[in-house]
Amino acid sequence: MNLMSQRLLLLGCLLVSGYLWADEVVVGKSEAGIVLAPGKPFLHVISQGKSIKVERVQDPDFELRGYYAKTARKCPPFCIQPMQSQPGVKTIAEVELFDFMEGELRDEKGILIDARTPSWYAKGTIPGSVNYPFTILDKGADDPETEEAFEAFGAELRGDVGWFTRKLESWGFLDGELKTDKWDFTKAKDLVLFCNGMLCGQSPRAIKGLVKNGYPAEKIFYYRGGMQMWEVLGLTRVIPEQ
Repeated sequence: MNLMSQRLLLLGCLLVSGYLWADEVVVGKSEAGIVLAPGKPFLHVISQGKSIKVERVQDPDFELRGYYAKTARKCPPFCIQPMQSQPGVKTIAEVELFDFMEGELRDEKGILIDARTPSWYAKGTIPGSVNYPFTILDKGADDPETEEAFEAFGAELRGDVGWFTRKLESWGFLDGELKTDKWDFTKAKDLVLFCNGMLCGQSPRAIKGLVKNGYPAEKIFYYRGGMQMWEVLGLTRVIPEQ
């Protein structure tokens, strides 16, 4: 093989390897695989006492099938939910949820709540979440299950405060910003609630119940995408232990 033939062969090999590399970039692959977000290939979260790696499905040809792939659902009850569930409650997407999972949830300053019924929760959920059905969070402020949930969220019962103390708090002479007649939410945790997605009214109903019963709206976050977007993006889910 002469020198010209060797150069042509080398050039051909470079072109082929360059094409294959470009094709890998198109389908979203890198040395770290298909990532969660720029600079975040995956994350770990404690779920039922175990460390779970949360990542996306690494198969670029993956197609979602089953319940969450369906789009045609009758309204009611499967009505498109508004972006904001309640005044003062912030709606978040997946990247913000990742940050919450690596921050507040990891540091035990926040709780990720699956607000669906137990039968839905048992089919699979987001790692690190706990099940507080909307049917509990939507009850009255004096209901024992509501009180139990609020205490689990870090709220404290105030006991007999007295009208004069409450007046001073309302006038700003005492710290009453995160307090009601019944509850002190100063140390209450941030809550992220979700259900089956933007066609599901269960977490919005739970959020409405929380706010109605005094939980501060600024401590509540609504993951509107829910399980449907979690599945569409091919993210890790877990089956809760009985």
